Amino acid sequence: MKTTAYAAAGPGQPLEPCRIELEPLRPDQIRIEVTHCGVCHSDLHMLKDDWGMSKFPLVAGHEVVGNVIEVGDKVERLKRGQRVGVGWQSGCCGGCECCQAGDEHFCPSMESTCVHRHGGFAHHVQVQDRLAIPLPESLDSATAAPLLCSGITIYNPLIEADVKRNTRVGIMGIGGLGHLGLQFAHAMGARTIAISSSPHKAREARDFGASEFVLSTDLAQMKSLRGSLDLLLSTIMVDWDWAGLLGLLRPRGRLWLLGPPPSPLTIPAFALIGGQRSVTGSPIGSPGRIVQMLEFAMHHGISPAIEPVPFDRINQAIERAGQGKVRYQTVLHH
Repeated sequence: MKTTAYAAAGPGQPLEPCRIELEPLRPDQIRIEVTHCGVCHSDLHMLKDDWGMSKFPLVAGHEVVGNVIEVGDKVERLKRGQRVGVGWQSGCCGGCECCQAGDEHFCPSMESTCVHRHGGFAHHVQVQDRLAIPLPESLDSATAAPLLCSGITIYNPLIEADVKRNTRVGIMGIGGLGHLGLQFAHAMGARTIAISSSPHKAREARDFGASEFVLSTDLAQMKSLRGSLDLLLSTIMVDWDWAGLLGLLRPRGRLWLLGPPPSPLTIPAFALIGGQRSVTGSPIGSPGRIVQMLEFAMHHGISPAIEPVPFDRINQAIERAGQGKVRYQTVLHH
């Protein structure tokens, strides 16, 4: 089957409409007619080949919402006409220890929606049925799209760290991930501290649930946080004073990386040993946790701040996202 997609011919090149041939549908796959697709910061990195894993021509996009139009011979849980969502992961082996435990996102054979295959910047996409999430009727498609990657990426560590009432959670970087993290942590009862280099985001951060706003470029403000945080979620993808950030943590506190900085981390051992602090990170989350996250978001009225953009203006959308002008997520729609 052929479909229309928006592809980049090379790193940093503009996206052009083109016709692509989809692979034959495997027995465990579904084919989706795309209605919405978020523009995630990871798409920008893929389009520039910052991570060295892009294959051109590249059809990016991995926050996909659409309707099932075809199902493989072995698919039973999904039906034609059903509305589903797909995030970063599009396939897994189903038989390894991780898949059997419900941790499909750790599968050694994991397939990513737009890595070495055609992603969601298209009219159609196909994925393994196990990785497609049925969406509740009451959940708006444009709202759902960013939750499928950005939402689960920031929600998963909050659950893994057992965030609850009065946990002190710092979120560094108030963008697509951070503005959702403030909402999730606040709904869990945590005391949330927004840490950003953009002073103009202070009011919005508080609207999203921040108890405090700290300017990361102000040494006095940063110093005021020393030894106060149980969890610090870093959504930034730049080099930083990581030892200094560890100093913001209480004993047994955790620095949790959600975005890869360009350089290896340099951390003095005593910054960890002294207070039994730790550094960890996480990718997305399992399909089961995505379902849990969507239910939590709907129950607490959590939603991304979005800018809807027609697909035929995709290059303008990519440019605005790359310039940091989007508040806070772009969602493309046909």
